Amino acid sequence: MKSAARLIRANIPSLAACVSTRLKRDVNDIVPNLGSAGFTLAEVLAALLFMAIVIPVAVQGLQIANRAGEVAQRKSQAARIAERILNENIVTTNWNQSTQVGTLYEGTREFRWTLRSQPWSQNLTNQVPAETASMGQLMGGQPQVTATAASQTTLNLLSVEVSYTVQNRDYLLHLSTLVNSLQ
Repeated sequence: MKSAARLIRANIPSLAACVSTRLKRDVNDIVPNLGSAGFTLAEVLAALLFMAIVIPVAVQGLQIANRAGEVAQRKSQAARIAERILNENIVTTNWNQSTQVGTLYEGTREFRWTLRSQPWSQNLTNQVPAETASMGQLMGGQPQVTATAASQTTLNLLSVEVSYTVQNRDYLLHLSTLVNSLQ
């Protein structure tokens, strides 16, 4: 047993040299010609110039896409708020006042609104003489009414404007409906 141990200790340096030579040969097979690999200075500068142009454009595109998504989301919330304000004021007949102003919060988002009521006059372009047209006839997509019927109809235009902010920019949503003034 002692002789085997002596034999191993005596051969360790030559064994280590053999393993080292074998590893060097394997590395050279995997990565041949390490001296010729790499980029020239001109190639590196061209790549940096390309990245300096492309990265800001890509970042700006992402910011615009993000803002568009936020605006769409807030616009749908503002439309729901405007519809709710119109419906509440029609049901409670609060629309008789000329102007109302308020602020609603949905979570941390603030929506400022203004409700206006003004008399609505029938557009003269779709009035026809009473002798030539029957009531309610459609012409060019517009209902045709006589001047007498138009003067007897008293409608108010009820409009809501909801303003909201997205990324430090103000946006405005406008929603309107007609209400019978005789209610």
